[in-house]
Amino acid sequence: MEASVILPILKKKLAFLSGGKDRRSGLILTIPLCLEQTNMDELSVTLDYLLSIPSEKCKARGFTVIVDGRKSQWNVVKTVVLMLQNVVPAEVSLVCVVKPDEFWDKKVTHFCFWKEKDRLGFEVILVSANKLTRYIEPCQLTEDFGGSLTYDHMDWLNKRLVFEKFTKESTSLLDELALINNGSDKGNQQEKERSVDLNFLPSVDPETVLQAGHELLSELQQRRFNGSDGGVSWSPMDDELLAQPQVMKLLDSLREQYTRYQEVCRQRSKRTQLEEIQQKVMQVVNWLEGPGSEQLRAQWGIGDSIRASQALQQKHEEIESQHSEWFAVYVELNQQIAALLNAGDEEDLVELKSLQQQLSDVCYRQASQLEFRQNLLQAALEFHGVAQDLSQQLDGLLGMLCVDVAPADGASIQQTLKLLEEKLKSVDVGLQGLREKGQGLLDQISNQASWAYGKDVTIENKENVDHIQGVMEDMQLRKQRCEDMVDVRRLKMLQMVQLFKCEEDAAQAVEWLSELLDALLKTHIRLGDDAQETKVLLEKHRKFVDVAQSTYDYGRQLLQATVVLCQSLRCTSRSSGDTLPRLNRVWKQFTIASEERVHRLEMAIAFHSNAEKILQDCPEEPEAINDEEQFDEIEAVGKSLLDRLTVPVVYPDGTEQYFGSPSDMASTAEHIRDRMKLVSLKRQQLRHPEMMTTES
Repeated sequence: MEASVILPILKKKLAFLSGGKDRRSGLILTIPLCLEQTNMDELSVTLDYLLSIPSEKCKARGFTVIVDGRKSQWNVVKTVVLMLQNVVPAEVSLVCVVKPDEFWDKKVTHFCFWKEKDRLGFEVILVSANKLTRYIEPCQLTEDFGGSLTYDHMDWLNKRLVFEKFTKESTSLLDELALINNGSDKGNQQEKERSVDLNFLPSVDPETVLQAGHELLSELQQRRFNGSDGGVSWSPMDDELLAQPQVMKLLDSLREQYTRYQEVCRQRSKRTQLEEIQQKVMQVVNWLEGPGSEQLRAQWGIGDSIRASQALQQKHEEIESQHSEWFAVYVELNQQIAALLNAGDEEDLVELKSLQQQLSDVCYRQASQLEFRQNLLQAALEFHGVAQDLSQQLDGLLGMLCVDVAPADGASIQQTLKLLEEKLKSVDVGLQGLREKGQGLLDQISNQASWAYGKDVTIENKENVDHIQGVMEDMQLRKQRCEDMVDVRRLKMLQMVQLFKCEEDAAQAVEWLSELLDALLKTHIRLGDDAQETKVLLEKHRKFVDVAQSTYDYGRQLLQATVVLCQSLRCTSRSSGDTLPRLNRVWKQFTIASEERVHRLEMAIAFHSNAEKILQDCPEEPEAINDEEQFDEIEAVGKSLLDRLTVPVVYPDGTEQYFGSPSDMASTAEHIRDRMKLVSLKRQQLRHPEMMTTES
């Protein structure tokens, strides 16, 4: 019988075990009667429940029953005493009926209990509350009977409910755990056959039940079952009566079964985890070797342009994205397997290592294929990028070669030629880079073994190799054609540079000749003070004319070279219409001025030579000195020379130019006049010798 079933009856406190003991160590059972009519059936149920609590050993010492009749009538008391015979006849050793202050008819009561003593099997005494201590120690009586024993019926009832709940739950839990634990001990094969039965969980949480048991045991150990708060700490019942040993026994059994259950759960969880890992490993392996490998088999090309390679790269990134999800599962599985391996369960080590090795081999092989494909596409993209850049450079070079050259001067031609050489050099570097990229790509393709995609890739590789070699050969041919055109353009531009150089040098020759003419007219004005000096000036002048002649010849040769170059370049030379007439005009002017200068110097030589002969004293040749014709000739030459000094040089175009400045000409003329005066004086002396004597 459980307290929870008869809880309303127990709450009425029709009877209770206070925990007190009589002098024989028998338990004291108290039946407090009240003014109201006591329900005997309920009292009987209460007594049955209370008497089921003590152990057999405790029951053997007998019970002392206190029937509190102070608030009841005699017939009720009598009925209760008689009922004890039917409920606990063997266990009752003494019945103490506490009489009220207004005592019942002593004779009647005494006679009745005395008469029934042998039939009842226990002694019944009538005693007042204050005389109850003659039979029971005060410390074993409750306060209702003048004792010091504290008893709280509701507290006892609540703890009893807790105890019975724990007992019921723990007993049921022990049965369930024993069923689970015993079922798991029958081997893996039987466990698989009974997997449905062994997968159920206990009806209650073992941790909760254990915690409740520990709390109950702690309470029992502190206050015993009916201890008092704040009162004297003492044991109201023997250990047999207390629930403490039973609770401890249940807790020990629970801990043992729960420990076994935890191990069973751990093993079951490990097996379930292992099965889940096996399932996930097979999912990863099947996908990577199935759809994953099929995706890679379908992707073998490298594209024929940057855009095509980028499209293939984008497609490959999508494939990698799908693989990344499975690789993430692989990482998680690998961590789980590593954790299980670290647990050190010998029975699962071989299987776990086999799963780990299988998973790693497949994942690493697939990752290597993905990386190889990515590197191949990246190399193809770089190859096509270099090819496109080189193609653009060749297009630019070809466009530059197709445009006719019309530079303004030699410097611009040199700059254009330098730019052309730089572009050609850039093309050479680009072609070399293309060859390196192409060779690297070919090496990667040649290293692509059949295992990479699980099939023979010879045909696909041949198409890729042919494409790469075709691009490199095409670029080589285009570069060769451009080089040939560059050679022709270089020759033409060098001829143009030479043409401009000849034109510049011819113009420079004209400038030099103009400078010589200017120097002739402005600085070559002296006629000398005597015949010797004049001869030196004439010799210098002839050398000066030779320089001018060389300059003119050099200019003519340059202009002839420009004509030849223009014919080769099929262009019109500007020199033929400009520089050549200027050169001829300046040379003509120089020739006229030079001839005039020669005439003047020759006349000056003749004048000074004749004058010096006459002016020198030569007595051995008087007849020559006295020749009047010589004097006349000197005078005529002198006048002629003076007249020539005043005449300008007249050019074919009608322009006139004087030698030197007027002051320079005046100085030269004055010197000639002085010499003419000396000659004239000499003539007079020769005519009149006496004048010479007089003067001397």
